[in-house]
Amino acid sequence: MAADSGRRAVSDGRDRVLARVRRALADVPRGERPGDVPVDRSYRRAHGERTAEETVALLAANLAEYRAVVHRTAQDGLPGLLRTLLARRGAASVLVPAGLPAHWTAAVDARRVDDLAASTARELEAVDSVVTGCAVAVAETGTLVLDGGPAQGRRRISLLPDHHVCVVRVPDQVVASVPEALERLDPRRPLTWISGPSATSDIELERVEGVHGPRTLEVVLLEVSGTPDAATHGGG
Repeated sequence: MAADSGRRAVSDGRDRVLARVRRALADVPRGERPGDVPVDRSYRRAHGERTAEETVALLAANLAEYRAVVHRTAQDGLPGLLRTLLARRGAASVLVPAGLPAHWTAAVDARRVDDLAASTARELEAVDSVVTGCAVAVAETGTLVLDGGPAQGRRRISLLPDHHVCVVRVPDQVVASVPEALERLDPRRPLTWISGPSATSDIELERVEGVHGPRTLEVVLLEVSGTPDAATHGGG
């Protein structure tokens, strides 16, 4: 009896959906195809107008809203800041992508672990921290995007260690919106979109962090100035 009732409910639901589809298509000519009707795709690319500094400030605010810890520094202050962040964490080891600029971690006391294809998940989980660059950061959503570039390494290294420090060059790696970010990204690359530390909630909305990645995300907004070469080196 229960099974029959369930089947009737599914059938009734399907019939209602199909009836609505038929009503919506009632005035569409039988021979018309989707490609025959022009669709306006002039979507809004960003919400409001901002200066570059305002866009960076919005990114910082939204990162903090997602419980990321945000820091700002100039280029000459980065090595000392990274040393402080890892020491404060008590990190004895730090995972470093092959293309990360060497001077970024020159002052770090922790043992450096290379990003190797042969490393096992267990070995990577045992590393205390990882430091990476990023491909682009989205201000309106507080999102960091990694695409496996030289300063970012393999996707798994930003997912397995419990502490992730991500360096974002500002303002050149910051965009206002997701559409602007997509224009900079190659969809063929392994894209990882990060909005705050890894977290989930159970049915009672109890937040649990560290389920699918690092429990702690620290973002360093690196103020870059000077020549284009200096701004480009080591970021992606």
